[in-house]
Amino acid sequence: MAATLVRSELPVRAGWTTGPRMNSTPSALSVVTIGMNSVKLWGLTMGERVGRIARASKLSPVAEAPAGPAILSNAAHAWDPAWFRHIITQPGMVLTLGGVPALAHAADAAQTARIAEAMAAGTPLSDEAGLTVVAYENGPTIENKQLRKRETPFLMTLTPQSVRAIERASYFGAYKGVTDVLTKYLWPEWALVLTRICAKWRITPNMVTAVGAVFCVIATVLFAYGHYWAGMASGLVFMVLDTVDGKLARCTITSSYWGNIFDHGMDLVHPPFWWWFWATGLAYWGLGYDTETFWLVQAAIQGGYVVQRVIEGVFMRQNGMMHIHVWRKFDSNFRLITARRNPNMVILFVSMLFARPDLGLIAVAWWTVVSCLVHAVRLVQAWIVRARGGTITSWLSEA
Repeated sequence: MAATLVRSELPVRAGWTTGPRMNSTPSALSVVTIGMNSVKLWGLTMGERVGRIARASKLSPVAEAPAGPAILSNAAHAWDPAWFRHIITQPGMVLTLGGVPALAHAADAAQTARIAEAMAAGTPLSDEAGLTVVAYENGPTIENKQLRKRETPFLMTLTPQSVRAIERASYFGAYKGVTDVLTKYLWPEWALVLTRICAKWRITPNMVTAVGAVFCVIATVLFAYGHYWAGMASGLVFMVLDTVDGKLARCTITSSYWGNIFDHGMDLVHPPFWWWFWATGLAYWGLGYDTETFWLVQAAIQGGYVVQRVIEGVFMRQNGMMHIHVWRKFDSNFRLITARRNPNMVILFVSMLFARPDLGLIAVAWWTVVSCLVHAVRLVQAWIVRARGGTITSWLSEA
């Protein structure tokens, strides 16, 4: 079935929706859940979930449909929050499933009444005048700027039989379009199980981050004393939990400013300590580097880590905050293996299979240098494209 592309620059016509056409400021909108549904998603009723999504967008959830503009959600359906972020910019848009309105932005009191009536009855709209109806079955796509990918976010009927399928769609929908090979392929299923357990037990993302931080510190100490296998096991727990906390926050709509600072701060700070103490721990294996080798290895890894981050930051500032990893498909594929923590740990794991942790860290140093060179070349190529009058756009948004 052909996908329908949601573009802001296109006029209204069948199968398309428009970009921002705000008739009222977002803060003036009320958000209401129409109908009752006892089935819970990630431990939340649809009313609770929609309320959290509304408050995250600084809107006000209300108990009844107002006599004015409103965002209306059908309690019989579950949808990805990306739809909500999109539809608040689209007055008059109605997203339907099987013809029944699932999520809508009513531009005035008359539209609110019509849409609410159809949602409550579970029937298609009797009058579509003034509305832009988007059928989910036609595969409409929107750009998810938060996760750096173009997608058709999930929309499903919420029943006891569909809960696990919806949770799975919600969980995998929270994955970034571009990440490393381990996060993308090795532990999504492990993290899904843990995310479900945490949601069921009401464990918050910050709790998960805190537990992960403990394992991160334990791994650092173990590396310092040459206990590499135990350190990698502790590091593995931390790396999986580093995936769980973000997915749990997105699935249960509990992201917070300080939670993001805590999570991303840990991600940014700890890798240099791991590589430093891996090097010092070599003395316990009788494989310690001489002074010159030690500093050359550390200069390559630590310096390369900083240089890569600087290159990424410069690229973003010069290209509308677009990440370097989403420019072309090559960049996304290279992100799978570029010298970040997880790919580096794969190199070290392989070196441990041969009982040569010293050679493993040297390999990480070389791979860091190569990765820096690749990113530097891509940054220069972007400069050349712009200098020739070209534009830098993400291949994901064009897909």
